[in-house]
Amino acid sequence: MTSHPLPDLVLHDTLPKLLALHARDHGGEVAMREKDFGIWHPITWAQMHNRVRAFALGLRQLGVGRGDVVGLIGDNRPDWVMGEIAAHAAQAMSLGIYRDALDEEVAYLITYADVKVVFAEDEEQVDKLLNLGERIHTVKHIVYSDPRGMRKYQDPRLMPATDLVAMGDELLAREPGLYDRLVAEGTGEDVAVLCTTSGTTSNPKLAMLPAGRLIRHCASYLSADPKGPEDEYVSVLPLSWIMEQVYAVGMAMVSRMRVNFVEEAETMMHDFREVGPSFVLFAPRLWEQIAADVRARVMDASPLKQKMFELGMKLGLEALAQGKRSWLADQILFRALRDRLGFTNLTSAATGGAALGPDTFKFFQALGVPLRQIYGQTETMGAYTVHRGADVDFDTVGVPFDDGIEVKVIDPDHNGVGEIVTRHPNMFAGYYRAEAATSADLRDGWMHTGDAGFFDKKKHLVIIDRIKDIATTARGDRFSPQYLENKLKFSPYVAEAVILGDKRDYLSAMICIRFSILSKWAEKNRISFTTYSDLSSKPEVYEMVRAEVEKINAGLPEAQRISKFLLLYKELDADDGELTRTRKVRRNVINDKYGTIIDAIYADQKAIDVDTTIAFQDGTKQRIRTVLKVIDLGVPAPSRKPAPVAA
Repeated sequence: MTSHPLPDLVLHDTLPKLLALHARDHGGEVAMREKDFGIWHPITWAQMHNRVRAFALGLRQLGVGRGDVVGLIGDNRPDWVMGEIAAHAAQAMSLGIYRDALDEEVAYLITYADVKVVFAEDEEQVDKLLNLGERIHTVKHIVYSDPRGMRKYQDPRLMPATDLVAMGDELLAREPGLYDRLVAEGTGEDVAVLCTTSGTTSNPKLAMLPAGRLIRHCASYLSADPKGPEDEYVSVLPLSWIMEQVYAVGMAMVSRMRVNFVEEAETMMHDFREVGPSFVLFAPRLWEQIAADVRARVMDASPLKQKMFELGMKLGLEALAQGKRSWLADQILFRALRDRLGFTNLTSAATGGAALGPDTFKFFQALGVPLRQIYGQTETMGAYTVHRGADVDFDTVGVPFDDGIEVKVIDPDHNGVGEIVTRHPNMFAGYYRAEAATSADLRDGWMHTGDAGFFDKKKHLVIIDRIKDIATTARGDRFSPQYLENKLKFSPYVAEAVILGDKRDYLSAMICIRFSILSKWAEKNRISFTTYSDLSSKPEVYEMVRAEVEKINAGLPEAQRISKFLLLYKELDADDGELTRTRKVRRNVINDKYGTIIDAIYADQKAIDVDTTIAFQDGTKQRIRTVLKVIDLGVPAPSRKPAPVAA
C-alpha cells in the first residue's frame, strides 16, 4: 500500500484550512461524488471550496459566530460535509444528529446544545423539526438541500440551501477578504465537532473534538493504514458517528481520499459495486447482514453450486488457519463472490463500533477481504488500535496506531483481565457542558473506557465486554453476554440476541429472527405467515433456530452453553431504546421492558402469553397477541467449578 506525503498539519490545523489548500493546489481533482437519478455527479476540490465558502458566509449573515452550534440531520450527502466544514469556517461548532433519531432525541440534543441553525436534508427531516414546535425554540433557521415537497411549508425559519449560497455570495462580493480572514483566525484547539457518545445507559453526552486533534489523529491512523488520492471510499455509516467523521471528513481532508455517496439506502450495495472502493468501513451488523445474505443465496442455489460453496469455504478456512490463501478456493468461489459484492478492489477494510464475532470475521478473511478490527471510543477521537498488515487475529483488536498512544489494563485482581484505559495527545477536550462527567471518565489524562480486556502474548488488545455487562451465574461461572451473542448472530437466521443468566442457575437467550432471510425461506417452502410475529412463532422456524443454537453450544465450554431460548415477537429497535444507534444492546432497557418474560423463562414456564402493543416510526400501532414458546435444549447443569470469561 503506497504511503503519500501529508500536508503541513501544523500550518493547516483546521478543516477549512485544509480545504483551501486542496482547492488551491488540486482544484480540478475530484473530492467527492454523489449519485442522483442513477448518475454519479463529481464535485472537485474547487467546487467544494466555493460552496463551503458560500455556506460559511451565509451562516455569518444569519448571525452564526464563535461559540454557536450548527446542527446537521439527514442522510450522508455532500451538503452535510460541506455544511459541517462551513460551520467551522464560520467559527461555530457542528453537531451531527442521527437521521433516524426520534423526536425526543432530536429535541434533547438541540435544546441541550442551544443549536441555532440546522442543515436538514429534505422534507422528512424538516417535518421532524417543525413538529417539535417551541420545544426547539433555540433554532432560528432551518436550511434544506432537497426542495421536493417543500412548497407547502410557510414557516419563516425555512430556507433552501440555494438562498444560503446566494446570501454568502452577496457577502463575498461586499467583503472579498472576509472568508479568508475567518479561516485564518481559526486554530486547531478550537472545538469544531460536538459528537454524540453511544449512550448505552442514558442520553448521549457530547464529546468536544478540537479540529487540530481530529486532523492529527487521522494522520496517526494513516501511518498505520495509508490512504491517498487514488483511494475510493463509499460513505454509508451515519455521519454523526465518530468513525464516519474520521473517514468521510477527517481522513478524506488529510489524504484527499475520494468519498462517494450512494443514492439511497436501498441501492447501497449496487452503488457500492459500481464504485468498487479500495477501502470500506462497515459496522458489525452490516458485515453480519452481508454474510447472512450470501449464505441465504446459497440456500436458494442449485445443489452443484451449494457443494461448490461448501468446498470453497472449507478450503478457504483451512488455508486461513495456516495463515495462507487457497488458490483453488479463489478460483472456484471467492473471486466471483468478491466481484458480486463490490469487494474486488479492496486493499483495506475495517469493522468498528461494536464487537464482530470471530466466525463472521473468519468468513470475510477466507473470502479474501482484508478485514481488520478497530477499537476506540468517541472520546478518544474514534479508533486508536488496528491490525497491522498480515498480523490479523480474529479475537483481538490489534495494536495502537503509533507510539504516542498509550493503552494499559487496570488489573486490581492480578488475573490478567481489567479495565482498559488509554491516553494520547489527540483525545477529546471533555464533555460539552458536563464537567462532572468529564472528571469521572477522564482521570489524570487517562480515558477510562469501561471495557474489560487484556493483552495476549503478541501484545494485541483483546476486548471481552463492557465491565458492567460481564455477568456471573448463581453457580459462580463468569461469562460475557456479548461474546455469546456474536456467536449466535453468525447464523443467517439470527438478527439479534440477548443472553441472560446473571445471578441465575443457567444461561438463556432471547433471539430475534432475521426476517429478510427467513421470510424468503418460508415462502419457498410454502409456509404461510402474515407478520414478523407470526413467522417467529412457526414451529419450523423454531426448529431451524434450535439447530443453530445447538451447533453453537457444541463449540462452547460447559458453563457457557445456552440452556433455553425463545424467539421474540418483535425485532429489537433503537427507536424503542433497546439498542443504541450503533446497535449495541441497552441491557438495562431490555431487563426493564422484558422483565416479565425473563422471569417466566426462569420460572420454567414452557409457554409465555404476550398481549402488548408496538408503535411504528410513522405513528401507527399494532396489538400483538401471541404465545412465546420456551425451548429447553436439555443442557445439563454445569459443574460448580467457575469457568473463565469467554473471550
